[in-house]
Amino acid sequence: MSNPNQFPIYIVSKGRADSRLTAKSLEAMRLDYQIVVEEQEVGEYAKVIDNRKIIILDKKYQDDYETCDFLGNSKSKGPGPARNFVWDHAIKNGFSWHWVMDDNINGFYRLNDNLKVQSKSGLIFKAMEDFCLRYKNVGMAGPNYFMFAFRKSVMPPFVLNTRIYSCNLMRNDIEFRWRGRYNEDTDLSLNILKAGYCTIQFNAFLQKKVRTQVLKGGNTDAFYSKEGTLPKSEILVKMHPDVAKVVYKFKRWHHYVDYSPFKNLKLEKKDNLKIESGINNYNMKLVKIKQSQVE
Repeated sequence: MSNPNQFPIYIVSKGRADSRLTAKSLEAMRLDYQIVVEEQEVGEYAKVIDNRKIIILDKKYQDDYETCDFLGNSKSKGPGPARNFVWDHAIKNGFSWHWVMDDNINGFYRLNDNLKVQSKSGLIFKAMEDFCLRYKNVGMAGPNYFMFAFRKSVMPPFVLNTRIYSCNLMRNDIEFRWRGRYNEDTDLSLNILKAGYCTIQFNAFLQKKVRTQVLKGGNTDAFYSKEGTLPKSEILVKMHPDVAKVVYKFKRWHHYVDYSPFKNLKLEKKDNLKIESGINNYNMKLVKIKQSQVE
């Protein structure tokens, strides 16, 4: 497979060899990817995924990971170590950016003309990459959640300076890394914003991520099935008390983050930037298919 996007795609996965939703979604889009798993699970993943796509997580990244608590190795450290591992892996292979994705994304979509249409083309990732590369000061970007984009509402194609979750396009030369046993997405987003970089959350492109605690494996088994969501919300408040607080809604604990301090951060175009006039749809077309053709 030859990806239309220029930066590598990594999936970090644990305990989900059977479901592997993100891998299946990327394969349906004919995209190449690499999946990072812990050594003891390689055999299970190798039964269903090409061995050439499987990377074993270096345990050093688990040993050295900053959990931001005092619990040490008494419980799982979450996906952060694997995310730091792929960051360095991308750099070693000469890439200036990389994609890192959770393992429970059940398809990618385009929101356009009041329709949320599943994309069978990897060109949506190229479109996001190209947009980010126009600017000097983007630190991270990614598609919004399917459930947070409302097709009957007026939504901008992207939103600046908010959190980026689960499917992250990362700029490799920024000075931060993933940290925290929980909420590492929000922590990294805030650290990037506090340093003066912009983040871009795309509404034009969406990810259909399975809700927390629904799919077995990953953080569901490691944390949420046993302790709920309160500890992950509390630790974020300890890390960012200036903008975060704990709230209870939708029958469980959440964190609330005030992103208004970053509203004045603006995108800075690169010098001598040339943008073609007109609309570039990247040769993506809306095609009707029969139900029998839906996999």
